[in-house]
Amino acid sequence: MPAAHLYVARTLTAAVMDELPGLGVPLVVGEIAPPTRERLLTDVAGAVAAIVTLTERIDAEFFDAAGSQLKVVANVAVGFDNIDLAEAKRRGVVITNTPGVLDDATADHTVAMLLALTRRVVEADRFARSGEPWIWGPTMMVGLDISAGATLGIVGFGRIGRAVARRAAAFGMRIVTASTDLEPGTQVAGVDVVTLPELLATSDVVSLHVPLLPSTRHLIDGAAIASMKPGAYLINAARGGVVDEAALIEALRSGRLAGAALDTFEGEPTINPALRELDTVVLQPHIASAGDVTRDNMCRLAVRNVTRVLAGEPAETPVPLP
Repeated sequence: MPAAHLYVARTLTAAVMDELPGLGVPLVVGEIAPPTRERLLTDVAGAVAAIVTLTERIDAEFFDAAGSQLKVVANVAVGFDNIDLAEAKRRGVVITNTPGVLDDATADHTVAMLLALTRRVVEADRFARSGEPWIWGPTMMVGLDISAGATLGIVGFGRIGRAVARRAAAFGMRIVTASTDLEPGTQVAGVDVVTLPELLATSDVVSLHVPLLPSTRHLIDGAAIASMKPGAYLINAARGGVVDEAALIEALRSGRLAGAALDTFEGEPTINPALRELDTVVLQPHIASAGDVTRDNMCRLAVRNVTRVLAGEPAETPVPLP
């Protein structure tokens, strides 16, 4: 293992991989697939910097394996729930993420899931491919007409939540939001700010855009789902742990909720088999940011954070440490 190297846990976009040798730092690069835990700990040993993804667990064991010379860990993601921030602070390691560059792509995909879910696009595709005989009829595959006064409730009104709101407004949806940093009864960017209970009770579609923190784990639990408007839809493009999947599955099976679109899962990359059995669920393998330009920009931002820290400069997008 080269001394004082840059460890890249997963293969980045082709353009960025081509540019990495120009950094002038010895490289240790993983594969496209996530490294095993043993490989991760072996390859990070002696690194001065590491570029990782949300699939890698960055904890005390990782920092021990890396050594005291490690200066920065750049996460190619907005979320950082895979990283022990308290341990990073104790070791004096800078943690960075990639906010901002994926807002539009994530919002685009959220709207794609909204339409696929409410207009039963995936379900209809499966049916059309089944070979079952059919003929058009007035009640065939009827879904929610979002342009006919449907209400979208956005939980979390940061950059991505606001980008989703701008897109939903183009469909003529009424939009409300609940966010811990906004005062209910006010308006932000033309969107009504309400309490979370009011949002859940009145929204036809609830879309989640909050980070996974101790305060947001199972934010949408059995009680929250029970308070939702009967026949509503749930979209999660945030983190799987924000939703109690067992409670969601029960609500979908009973018909309490009309459907769900999920881009993230509690046991990711494992998906609860019960979710796969439900026709009313749209499942996505965490691809909300998977635009070609967006993924390239995420990787470039991670590299810029590393080069700045190694040059003794402040990171461009540091994660605040506790």
